[in-house]
Amino acid sequence: MASTEGMDDYPLLNLFWTMLLVFLWVLWFFLLFRVLGDLFRDHEMRGWTKAGWIVLLVLLPYLGVLIYVIVRGDAMGKREAKQAEDAQVAFKQYVRDAAGSSDSGVQQLATLAELKNRGDLSQEEFDRAKAKFLS
Repeated sequence: MASTEGMDDYPLLNLFWTMLLVFLWVLWFFLLFRVLGDLFRDHEMRGWTKAGWIVLLVLLPYLGVLIYVIVRGDAMGKREAKQAEDAQVAFKQYVRDAAGSSDSGVQQLATLAELKNRGDLSQEEFDRAKAKFLS
């Protein structure tokens, strides 16, 4: 018959409370890193103010994170949204520049060819403009 001595030493309710405490500990670390990231991302806050917040977060970690979220939580969300919006705008601009440069180049070459075909450009002028454009 198998022994069940070790199973009775740690009841199911204790396992639940242990899992809850581990979850809350991981959640606190997540918040701590979000707060630290927000501190370093905020360009309006001066260095000494940032240092003060960091000292508070080190000396009173749980209370410091809670105070930061209460005091600067709204601005923290706005900065996060602004950063996401800026990243989206930069990405769209990059795509526009990357995609637009080849289209405008093809369009310019077509315009040069059309000018040459109409006789507005000589072959020499066309070759110079084409070489300038392609370089």
